[in-house]
Amino acid sequence: MTEPQSALLLRRQLAELNKNPVEGFSAGLIEDSDLYRWEVLIIGPPDTLYEGGVFKAHLTFPKDYPLRPPKMKFITDIWHPNVDKNGDVCISILHEPGEDKYGYEKPEERWLPIHTVETIMISVISMLADPNGDSPANVDAAVSLTVKNGGRTDTAHSKGKLPVVYEKAKRLRLSDAQHGSGLHVFRVSN
Repeated sequence: MTEPQSALLLRRQLAELNKNPVEGFSAGLIEDSDLYRWEVLIIGPPDTLYEGGVFKAHLTFPKDYPLRPPKMKFITDIWHPNVDKNGDVCISILHEPGEDKYGYEKPEERWLPIHTVETIMISVISMLADPNGDSPANVDAAVSLTVKNGGRTDTAHSKGKLPVVYEKAKRLRLSDAQHGSGLHVFRVSN
């Protein structure tokens, strides 16, 4: 039985990321037998609220990838306007292709089949550094960041102003990362 095109493409993208890692994240399969479920570790971008943090997330790809986008969910708790309270990431390039029925996004800002795991992760890292407060998935986080920044949603100027619960979680993640617990070494099976 031949592998579906989506599986071949995902296998190639995984091999490329292993061969040429991209700064700021690592990615691999949750289980070697399932190319459609990935785990990513994102290093919090410098000069942001997330600097020094290590954030685990899962990408779940549809069988008709790349025609449709994957879903991304943070497993690590994260306080961010564009991540809902369940961890689901809400950014334009992960929205279904085509017209936005609410009129917030242009079709070219939404999912396109040219996107890869690398472009998704670069967009997510960019989202961490520069949240979109105009269309928040977590209104509480958007309000918190906006009020503390004089009306701007800007993580660089909110550094050190996270809710106490988040600061504790961030310290725990740093401790785990420094001691190796919870981090995975990813590999490609041939």
